[in-house]
Amino acid sequence: MKELEYPFDVDYLIKNKKKIKKKLLENANLLEKKIAILGGSTTSEIKNMLELFLLNYGIKPIFYESEYNKFWEDAMFGNEELDNFNPDIIYIHTTNRNIINYPTMYDDEKTVNDLLEQEYSKFEKMWDKLFEKFNATIIQNNFEYPYYRLLGNKDASDVHGKINFITRLNQKFYDYANNSKSFFINDINYVSACYGLDKWANQFYWHMYKYAMEVPAIPYLSFNLANIIKSIYGKNKKAFVLDLDNTLWGGIVGDDGVENLAIGPEVPQGQVFYEFQDYLKQHKSLGIILNVNSKNEYENAIAGLEHPAGCLKPDDFIIIKANWNPKNMNIKDIAEELNLGADSFVFVDDNPAERAIVQNYVEGIATPEIDVPENYIKIIDRNGYFEVTNFSSEDLKKSELYKDNAKRSQMMATFDNYEDYLLSLKMKAEITDFKAIYLERISQLSNKSNQFNLTTKRYSLSDIEEVNKSKDYIKIYGKLEDIFGDNGVISVVIGNIKNKDELHIDLWIMSCRVLKRNMEYAMMDKLVEKAKKKKIKVIYGYYYPTLKNKMVKEFYDSLGFEEISCDDEGNKVYRLDITNYENKNNVIEVYE
Repeated sequence: MKELEYPFDVDYLIKNKKKIKKKLLENANLLEKKIAILGGSTTSEIKNMLELFLLNYGIKPIFYESEYNKFWEDAMFGNEELDNFNPDIIYIHTTNRNIINYPTMYDDEKTVNDLLEQEYSKFEKMWDKLFEKFNATIIQNNFEYPYYRLLGNKDASDVHGKINFITRLNQKFYDYANNSKSFFINDINYVSACYGLDKWANQFYWHMYKYAMEVPAIPYLSFNLANIIKSIYGKNKKAFVLDLDNTLWGGIVGDDGVENLAIGPEVPQGQVFYEFQDYLKQHKSLGIILNVNSKNEYENAIAGLEHPAGCLKPDDFIIIKANWNPKNMNIKDIAEELNLGADSFVFVDDNPAERAIVQNYVEGIATPEIDVPENYIKIIDRNGYFEVTNFSSEDLKKSELYKDNAKRSQMMATFDNYEDYLLSLKMKAEITDFKAIYLERISQLSNKSNQFNLTTKRYSLSDIEEVNKSKDYIKIYGKLEDIFGDNGVISVVIGNIKNKDELHIDLWIMSCRVLKRNMEYAMMDKLVEKAKKKKIKVIYGYYYPTLKNKMVKEFYDSLGFEEISCDDEGNKVYRLDITNYENKNNVIEVYE
């Protein structure tokens, strides 16, 4: 919903939250997650706003909410309701109001350092306790700066200053986060600075309602928190689709000519567009892919992208659509060529009419309401489309992987026989048990894969670590390489062993980059091989339909499974006796 994208109409959200919630609950494909909010101040409106943003991301939260300022007691001394709730995510909403012992001007440096360690130790013990008890993902606020500075500017540098103390305490939180893959910081220090500390720390709301920030600031906090959660569960966008004229540069290349475009340091507006291009280019290092969708002659578009003062060059883009087709049709073509859902894209265009058309005809796509070029970066950045929680080395080379796919498509066009094409790729696959080095990537893949995802289950890193420790599972990953390069970890199967001789497939996923390469057959062969070693006789498969995974609706049928049940919603259960199973892969060389 556009109402839930930045910039918000805060008054509208607060007044119409029930109506908005009712509308969002009409979505039948919501991912349910249990979220415990442990608050150091009043959190009821935070919960309400967080619910709206998560529903908009396709996540249906079920909440546990601690009593006022009982976060520490709930975490450390146990709470039957919380224990039975068994959360997937624990959000600890503390603010600078919850710092108990600030230094005074009478304290020497050692005393201040002891106070700092005491404050930090309290939180570290709490986090460790929660991890031990629930093995859940933890999201912890850092601390916002105080609304006054007793020492003026020296408050930031002097050991007695509150700002100095909070800065050092925040750094300790960051160090903990950097050493824990299931712990994330909700950066309210940044959010409060953007919002404005004077307004954020409105004393009326604290003394009247015990809200640690003014109520109109809550949507900004909740939105920031929702972006972390949606990233954990794979709801991020994956790609940009970018207009050119007056979006990546000032002017119209076909009318003004390349030499008259505003781009580069010569004119103020040119500097603005250069910074925007640089901002977009930095996203490539996050694994975000760039594409062009412009109403232009192709030659003019390329000439504009080759402007010597520009930061982005033609080679930075995977697909360039520069033609006179409707932009919504171009986007659908780009999505098909990349094997991505259209809801994976952020469409950036300065023309509100083009944005409206795309918004109406391309379901799920983001169309940020950019206005003047000076605000392009802020509006896109504040929307948190690409929030980073888990990051793997494969993200660094994502653009190259998609470029390699384009080369494969060009090569495929030269073959009349598809199997001959597959053989020509000389594919090799490493398919074996989970390894610790790949657990983060496996979790990431489980949350990003939508099309080839038979059960739509999502696994946090802590979930994957638990599966990996258990002897009740067969769990394998697949890496695929060919003459064009290494695709990395692109497929995962997790099977739960039950009744000694049954294997129930909880998860089967594969990256869209390697669809139609027969990797699924190689994975099946290896799964059966490992199952037989554990004296498994029967494998059960499950298909739960969504709007995105229709392509695997008949997958188990193609492997020879027998459909044994199907309910009114299309959820299917399959069975396969593997006693006389015959290998199905004949084009990929497999090794462990």
